[in-house]
Amino acid sequence: MITAAVLWVVPSDDYLFLPDNARPVAPLVTVKGGKDPTGPGAVYYDAVIIRRAKLFEQIFPWIHDGSTLVPSDAVNPPGVSDSQRRTEDLRQMARSQNIAAAVALKYLGYDVKVGYTGALVDAVAPGSPAEKAKIQPTEVIVSVDGEPVKKTDDLRRLITAHPPGTTLRLGVRGAKGLREVVVKTAPDPHDAKRALIGVIVLQATEATLPIPVRIDTGSIGGPSAGLAFALDVLEELGHRVDHGYKVAATGEIFPDGSVGPIGGIKQKTIGVRRAGVDVFLVPAGDNAKEARKYAGPVKIIPVESFRQALHALATLPQKG
Repeated sequence: MITAAVLWVVPSDDYLFLPDNARPVAPLVTVKGGKDPTGPGAVYYDAVIIRRAKLFEQIFPWIHDGSTLVPSDAVNPPGVSDSQRRTEDLRQMARSQNIAAAVALKYLGYDVKVGYTGALVDAVAPGSPAEKAKIQPTEVIVSVDGEPVKKTDDLRRLITAHPPGTTLRLGVRGAKGLREVVVKTAPDPHDAKRALIGVIVLQATEATLPIPVRIDTGSIGGPSAGLAFALDVLEELGHRVDHGYKVAATGEIFPDGSVGPIGGIKQKTIGVRRAGVDVFLVPAGDNAKEARKYAGPVKIIPVESFRQALHALATLPQKG
């Protein structure tokens, strides 16, 4: 009896991904000059509940319908705590909201200014100079030895201008503001004369919106609701993109309107199905293939871009 109680209380090193019912986006979005849509349809977003598994759940993860047991290193990068990951997730959410609003307003013909703001760290190689300097994913590198980094090409140019073994000062912007990091470059394994610091970077951008858009998701983090946000901004401005259907959408959205893959698609599909959604827009490829396994009566529509998503919805048969 004591052993069973311990198994239920003591956390393991692994995490559980659990479904959470999809919810309408409209209550979260406020667009100046717009209003919440009315009618039979709606745009929905979905999320995944992520928490540490108890020892009992680690042994018997199937006791929860739709759960997946995930190793800790697949959730938190090396050296990253739960609280740091949560901070990173919230920053990703804030970026996705800004990009989603920009993509939607640009589609409607608004003058949207998108500026390049640095090299966004997507991943850090284990044992690399960047890891030793405690550079974290979601931080943005904005300078090298005082030279500004606006685009990812700037970072590559400024690092490779020096031989391996050079010590560089990087300006890094994170959740707590700007800090200086000292990094000693290492040789590229494929080219010993080329310097690197061991990061994979994406282009960091900041859109200046012509009209205010506010999206309040509270404690929900991550970038995967970007497509749903962009669709709902159109709805708030009077464009009924749902065409009377309950439409859920997931996918990271980028400034050019392209839609990228996300994690937790099994749980998200189950959450969409439980919410009685008609149609689920998901990133094309592996996400769509996986979603079909759990969709039941929900129609899965793979998409690669915002425009493709709108076209797919516009060509659905009339809602009966």
